[in-house]
Amino acid sequence: MHIRYILILFLILISAPGWAQQPKSASKQSRENIRIQEVSKAIEEGKSDMEVAESYEKLAKELSEKGEYAKAEDYLTRAKRIYQVRREKEKLAAVERELAKVQEAQDKRYDAFLNFGSAQANTSNKKMQQINSNDMYRVQNYNNPAVQSGYIQQNILLAEELDSKDDKVLAYRQMAQVNKDMDNAPEAIRNLEKALVTVQGQPEASMQIRQDIASTYASDNQIGKAIEINKDLVAEAKETNNPKAEIKQLQALSENYLEANKLTEGVSALQQAYSLAIDNGQTIEAKNSLELLVEQYQRMRQPQKALDAYSDFMKKLEGLVKNDSTLLDERFFHVQEEKILRLEKERALKDELISRTNRFNYVLLIAIVLILISLVFIAKALYSIKKKNKRIALQSLRREMNPHFIFNSLNSVNQFIAQNNELEANKYLSSYSKLMRNIMETSNKDFIPLATEMEQMKEYLDLEYMRFHDKFTYKMEIDNSLDADSLFIPNMLIQPQLENAIWHGLRYKDSMGLLTLTVKPDGNHLKVVIEDNGIGLTKSKELKTKHQKEHRSRGLNNTQERINLLNGLYHTDISISITEKEGTESGVIVRLLFPLMNKNL
Repeated sequence: MHIRYILILFLILISAPGWAQQPKSASKQSRENIRIQEVSKAIEEGKSDMEVAESYEKLAKELSEKGEYAKAEDYLTRAKRIYQVRREKEKLAAVERELAKVQEAQDKRYDAFLNFGSAQANTSNKKMQQINSNDMYRVQNYNNPAVQSGYIQQNILLAEELDSKDDKVLAYRQMAQVNKDMDNAPEAIRNLEKALVTVQGQPEASMQIRQDIASTYASDNQIGKAIEINKDLVAEAKETNNPKAEIKQLQALSENYLEANKLTEGVSALQQAYSLAIDNGQTIEAKNSLELLVEQYQRMRQPQKALDAYSDFMKKLEGLVKNDSTLLDERFFHVQEEKILRLEKERALKDELISRTNRFNYVLLIAIVLILISLVFIAKALYSIKKKNKRIALQSLRREMNPHFIFNSLNSVNQFIAQNNELEANKYLSSYSKLMRNIMETSNKDFIPLATEMEQMKEYLDLEYMRFHDKFTYKMEIDNSLDADSLFIPNMLIQPQLENAIWHGLRYKDSMGLLTLTVKPDGNHLKVVIEDNGIGLTKSKELKTKHQKEHRSRGLNNTQERINLLNGLYHTDISISITEKEGTESGVIVRLLFPLMNKNL
């Protein structure tokens, strides 16, 4: 019978459905199983990427300490991807350093070199930058122990400055390996002893380093010292009730006994390791111990003992597998890994859906914003066009007043010439040209200073008085409290009212009439009152021809349209009221109300 047949049967047994699930009566879970459940729970509960990454790191640490470097590398790589996406540089540097360590443990030196370099670039800690840089060049010079030694010595000093026990222990163990590569076992042992002092209070780490010391003594042909250390480690494992460690130390002790040609003690240690593994349900360790024991029996030419050992293992195998918590732990770990892969795919799909939704929402939001901006620009453009149209309409209405005024003025000149009164005609033309020049200068302005408007109104009244001096006199009263130069009023809005008073009221009066123009403040407004004692609106309508009635109506409409346009353009509250005097007194009172404005709109 060959050991491979036992292994085939062993694999069939552990893959059977009965052992696929962990029984309720199973012993306490291993630390790596606790950690992998934490990973599964973090993903399943939808915890943040950072929390998931941290759970990956914790699991990787347990796996690394157990020597399962490939699995540790896998979970550290997952954590690294998350930190890269999240741009967590310090955490990224830390996980890259751990990743480099487990890659170096698997002889993936190039990958380790890259990750040490990346960790050096990502950390902001100057000392950690130097440590990672040293490790990067140490790995690069793996075949040159002398060069490696310099980098490791620097890291020991830097780790002491940072008070980083893990980095310090790692550096001492690296230095010990360099010492062994340079055939300097005593110096290797000294460095391992320094590492041992550093890990005080950490039983598992201490046991591992002491085993390294024993191995170093053995490699230096100091088998006796190696055996003594192994004996102490066996006793310590037994005292702390750590059967797995005890089995490992018994196997190491056996190897040293056999190296020292103490065959009886070596076989005895292997038999103890095998029995301990069987008693504690450690199938893998029982198989390993059996292989070593059978190999030794064959060397000692004791085939019957080898067959007896096989037979004993076969009898106990089924019960051993059923009660082996480590196999169940491994199966449970595998099930959890499959679950994590499924959960990660679901999470990635969910994240992709969220990402697509967010992208769609961003595009939609941008589109809405662009539409709103476009609408604002369109509305602004329309408002601007509307405002320009209103300005054009306002200027058009204002210019409608000029032809009528010019026509009346030319009639006046014609009348003076017909009367052979050239002097008055020249005087009238001179005043008229001055008034027209002033009107033309301000024709493109919607508002002009009160002083300018009053000056133009006086010039206009003077012209009309020259023609109708036998029909009316006028007076202008401007409140002294008003700053006529800084107050602004609508351009040429008063003139049509004066013209109406003269041409439709005062000139038909039999006796001398009076036209009064009063300007005074009225709260937050400027009040302009044009009062005449002419024939009044009613009698004026009776005397007018159809054409004159249409003209007056058009003139009033023009004024109201101008007021409406000004109010719409400048958000003012200009108003006009025309009242006919009642009783024995005849005439019309026109009241214009302007807001007080001290600047030109």
